[in-house]
Amino acid sequence: MSMLDKAKDKAEQLVGQAKEKLGQATDNKDLENSGKADQTRGEVKEAGHDVRDRAQGAVQDIKDKFDRR
Repeated sequence: MSMLDKAKDKAEQLVGQAKEKLGQATDNKDLENSGKADQTRGEVKEAGHDVRDRAQGAVQDIKDKFDRR
């Protein structure tokens, strides 16, 4: 995963945590739920990037094996 993608995913999760806590502190359920959604969205994006990176690594490994022959 590119470092920029990882940073964006983590930032989205942190913003979500802050919104959730602020929503809890102010008894604002909409803000709290928005924060939870932001966290989930960041986690899903991060997982997707991880899968993409593993797939790219596997493809590269196969290419390397054929190049050595």
